[in-house]
Amino acid sequence: MAGKTVLVTGASDGIGAEAARVLAKDGATVLVTGRSADKLEPVAEAVGTEPLIADFARLDDVRRLAEEVSERTDTLDVLLNNAGGTFAPSRTTADGHEPNFQINHLAPYLLTHLLRPRLVAAGRSLVVNTSSIGNLAGKVDLDDLDHERGRTIELRAYGTGKLMNILFTRGIAQRWAGDGIASVAVHPGPVGSSFGRDSWFVGLVYRSPLKRFATISVADGAAPLVALAERGPDPEVNGRYFSRFTPDGRENKQAHDQRIIDGLWVRSAELVGVAP
Repeated sequence: MAGKTVLVTGASDGIGAEAARVLAKDGATVLVTGRSADKLEPVAEAVGTEPLIADFARLDDVRRLAEEVSERTDTLDVLLNNAGGTFAPSRTTADGHEPNFQINHLAPYLLTHLLRPRLVAAGRSLVVNTSSIGNLAGKVDLDDLDHERGRTIELRAYGTGKLMNILFTRGIAQRWAGDGIASVAVHPGPVGSSFGRDSWFVGLVYRSPLKRFATISVADGAAPLVALAERGPDPEVNGRYFSRFTPDGRENKQAHDQRIIDGLWVRSAELVGVAP
């Protein structure tokens, strides 16, 4: 990774923080962002950079983050879109969106578009989107992306956001390959980190003794992300979904639906104000 520049989102703790540390040890110049200044500060210090604070529940934070990243580097070899989580769908973000939709998909969609010039400037670059086996529980309704038509359970809303990560990955692969940008989605495994801290339902399991039996370590969870970042923009990974180290993991039936891939791309562009 010597000579490569990497941005890791969701780097305040968990697999994002671990991936940032490992990639920095491998020689990469690593930029880190997260919403908690207190948690992000020691991670940034460990990788030799200044923390970039941004809350993905605020799209203006994402726009400011893109500006700060662009000021720090002319090129971006790897964008590791790792920020996300599971949230009660009854809440709304500062921008009025359902939080699983905005934080897991809309914010990284916007950030990736705003950083596209830096990805192009690298010559060949890679976007890694942290998804989940939870994508199987999702269902994308292009006419109801914010789940406004009726109540939805948290698992469905979270799964839909993770399905969108795969759909976004395929959208990048189809649209930006000519710019030298590849993209891959990955399920890191059931990691025993602070995942689910904003969710009563998931947090109940993660704070119970069941966590010891149902989860893997943070280091193990970060390993697939690191492996893909180190592999770089290999055409063999472009547009694919990995279950940890294995390509073509179990996917929702919508994951290859071209109407959904295209529709989500265009609708997301409209919502965040970028060119599709």
